[in-house]
Amino acid sequence: MRSMLKIVGVLLLSAFLISSCSKDTDPADVDVFAGTFRGKIGYTDAEKNISQDNGSVFVTKVGSRYDFRFSDGIPDITNVEFSKKDANTMVSVGGSGTGLITINKDKLVIGFSRDGRNWSADCGR
Repeated sequence: MRSMLKIVGVLLLSAFLISSCSKDTDPADVDVFAGTFRGKIGYTDAEKNISQDNGSVFVTKVGSRYDFRFSDGIPDITNVEFSKKDANTMVSVGGSGTGLITINKDKLVIGFSRDGRNWSADCGR
């Protein structure tokens, strides 16, 4: 009886693992873009001019939008919508800012302006 339970357990576990690992899963549907990117970051506004060669940007997904949390006293960029450029890259669209934010699993590039404030980043993982 124990060996039968072990076999059933192994079969159920195998079925679960196989069904959860689909090759058809689009990386843009998974939060592979979320996480910490490190590299050159910058920010300017009427009062501040911050530049850091070894900064970081922490990317989080909130619903269908993304937030970018910068190190070194740089204000965050929040509520950015994205469109898939291809299966592995997303590009910012619409919103209340101008410029471009491009993100893939290995690289984050930001050249973005909103309300007289300007952000830049050239970061990798």
